[in-house]
Amino acid sequence: MTSARDARRKEILKELGLTPVWRARTNNSSKSLLQALSPASAGQSNRGEPTCSAPVNAAEDRRFKILRMGWDELEASIAGCIACPLCQSRTRTVPGVGDRNADWLYVGEGPGAQEDATGEPFVGQAGKLLDNMLAAIDLKRGRNVFITNIVKCRPPGNREPAPYEAQQCEPYLARQIAMITPKLIIALGKVAAQNLLGTDASIGSLRGRLHQHSGIPVIVTYHPAYLLRTLTAKAKAWEDLCFARSTMQRLGTAE
Repeated sequence: MTSARDARRKEILKELGLTPVWRARTNNSSKSLLQALSPASAGQSNRGEPTCSAPVNAAEDRRFKILRMGWDELEASIAGCIACPLCQSRTRTVPGVGDRNADWLYVGEGPGAQEDATGEPFVGQAGKLLDNMLAAIDLKRGRNVFITNIVKCRPPGNREPAPYEAQQCEPYLARQIAMITPKLIIALGKVAAQNLLGTDASIGSLRGRLHQHSGIPVIVTYHPAYLLRTLTAKAKAWEDLCFARSTMQRLGTAE
């Protein structure tokens, strides 16, 4: 009796173009599950509408988890990260420092030797210059300001981070931005600007206008380390700071 009812049910489902979603586990169950979660099968419904799907590979799964972390879990994850070769030569990770509810977010390139030793971004001569730049527009490290970098480990020899290295650190920065919800992001230098804005344009072409990252205004200026080597650029950096201050004042008025 039961088998006859099951057979009739299957016939009705077949007529309606429906088949049972769940089947008994077989030796190929893992493969079947992966196929079921693939973008081709899970990304759209029968009507072509987007549907929710779980991460389908290790990179997506890692990003999925990072974007749901709180501060303590995030910093612990950064400290133990082995996602790229930078972990092999670091002394300490440098997650960032400052006010976690800051209106201002400053993003640099990556830690240098002193940052690698102390675990804090922008120390040494470049850090002192950044502190002076903040003071020039009535800001102070740790007070309504958060400072971090594109990558959280020092690239050997202070070289620029490789694209793959920046890619592995991107979920960490994305989560920091989501939790801080700054009103304005200041991109310090070419590497920060290009990664935040997804461009290979020069600093010169990006300065002096507002950009967007995740709906947040972005202003591009020179990295303090560059300013130490190129004194003639300091006047342009001052222009950028004035632009940033006036932009923040407008953002405050808009509220």
